[in-house]
Amino acid sequence: MPLQKIAFKPGVDRENTRYTSEGGWYESDKVRFRQGMPEKIGGWTRLSDNTFLGVCRSLHSWVTLANLKLTSVGTHLKYYIERGGEYNDVTPLRATVSLSGPFATSSGSTTVTVTDANGGYKNNDFVTFSGASAVGGLTLNGEFQITYSTGNTYTITASSAASSSASGGGTVSAAYQVNTGAELAVPLEGWGAGDWGEGTWGVGGTGVERLRVWSQGNFGEDLIIGFKSSQLFFWDASESTPLSTRATLLSAESGASNVPTAQNIILVSDNRFVFCFGANTLGSSAQDPLLLRWSDQEDAVNWTPSATNQAGSLRLSRGSEIIAADQIRQEILVWTDSSIYALQYVGAPVVWQSQLVGENISIISQKCVAVADNVAYWFGKDKFYMYDGTTKVLPCNVKKYVFNDINLDNSEQIFAGTNEGFDEIWWFYPSASSTTNDRYVIYNYVQRIWYYGTLARTAWLDVGINDFPRAATSSSNNIVQHEVGVDNAETATPAAINASISSAQFDLDDGHRLMLISRMMPDVTFSGSTSDSPSVVMSVSALKNSGSGFNDPLSESGNSQGTVTRTVSTPIEQFTEQIFLRVRGRQVTFKIESTETGVTWQLGSPRLDMRPDGRR
Repeated sequence: MPLQKIAFKPGVDRENTRYTSEGGWYESDKVRFRQGMPEKIGGWTRLSDNTFLGVCRSLHSWVTLANLKLTSVGTHLKYYIERGGEYNDVTPLRATVSLSGPFATSSGSTTVTVTDANGGYKNNDFVTFSGASAVGGLTLNGEFQITYSTGNTYTITASSAASSSASGGGTVSAAYQVNTGAELAVPLEGWGAGDWGEGTWGVGGTGVERLRVWSQGNFGEDLIIGFKSSQLFFWDASESTPLSTRATLLSAESGASNVPTAQNIILVSDNRFVFCFGANTLGSSAQDPLLLRWSDQEDAVNWTPSATNQAGSLRLSRGSEIIAADQIRQEILVWTDSSIYALQYVGAPVVWQSQLVGENISIISQKCVAVADNVAYWFGKDKFYMYDGTTKVLPCNVKKYVFNDINLDNSEQIFAGTNEGFDEIWWFYPSASSTTNDRYVIYNYVQRIWYYGTLARTAWLDVGINDFPRAATSSSNNIVQHEVGVDNAETATPAAINASISSAQFDLDDGHRLMLISRMMPDVTFSGSTSDSPSVVMSVSALKNSGSGFNDPLSESGNSQGTVTRTVSTPIEQFTEQIFLRVRGRQVTFKIESTETGVTWQLGSPRLDMRPDGRR
């Protein structure tokens, strides 16, 4: 029989069985589609040898008036400004207190006990001491992390062991950074586990300690930052040494008036309003999860509404809390846990008005929204959505695969980002067996197809002002640049990126007859590879019937297959013209895989010599 071209539909389809999805791809990992053809994704390399503390869940880039390219990095422990691969700690301070003789050392131990009756600190918080005199042979000036705290004391770890047991240290200034947050969502049970004033709070119940997720926005070249239930902080890029200057309270700036004392999400609009979502009510410390407040236009510190300014507030009516917010076109989209609103600027006296543009929808996390070509895409609790002027459910061919294997207890980690160079929306999420993001799913909004794979990333940032997309890693506590090279250069020694894609089952005459595959003509290009002899492995696997396993040692009649095999895997390099096989079965699948460094590839249209075959 003549050679038959194997042409599969672009994208991966996991909504049906492997046989029902005939003519398409069924599994993928680190593979994308270009003009309908699968290819290995680009490599990545670490930004620098420097690292940061904590798990990053927020990345944001901008350029200052001095033409400095900066990226903010918000972790569960600290807040950094990155420049040139260096991570500068600008974490705001919570309090600075004066302590008298607070240290107690134990001879031969690096553990130091610190007495501070003012409290407010907790485990993993950071404190910086200055002005301390020596105690037990140790001078404890500098930054330390609190390792254990009680009501009035906590411990720190010195860089060396004390030479004696002693108490003292003189008059010491202790600068406490804002309390650290949770690395992972932590289920809570018992008294106080519920939300304050709601449900079972105070009488026992269950809840979850939320992740530390920062939000931020540029007010000019400066930065306004915060996290859930925090005050607003201000980082001034015009300071003489801004990268060594900590963020401070926005309410401490000159002219500040009624700056929110608590909020969950910060956004700065294109027309220079600062928004707080889930803010405290004006004149009260009580936080309202459905209340949004905004500053006066062009004035980030004035939050007092009057007839002479445009500061104001608005309370949404659908849902129980605001989950996310993002800007699109001339609108600000606001998601509650059940609805989506569009905010439009209309000027005084109303200033901003809201319009309900979707209800009975869901959204899974604060950072699960991505905007591309003026369309918003987001990850719901059981489906994907989009908003292009109207709210729609996004058709998805891998929905069942994703939502049947996801860790909902840690769904707040789910992060979205664009990779507009390839027309892609990326979502990173934790699988059911993982407490951290270990998988991704991609929607190509131009080809309107889906594909997925495994990759551990906690935050993502598209090219923007940078040369390449950036992502945060939890394994190396660093930023990596994506679409760089062909290997995994996250560490000093590059490693191979294992990339593969396999097809659904296909057959002859709807499986009425068995087939024998005797020859394959590969069609693979290795353009861009750095290896001298790049290669992939192509596999052809057969089944005696759909639903049976590969490599069944018995034929359909129960007799030994002899020399006929059910799976053939063979290396394919740039000069391979044809491969002779002997694979027999009713249904067949096709797979291409690469596991070597220096290799990238794109699949074309391979051809197989297939003919009907008998039972024996």
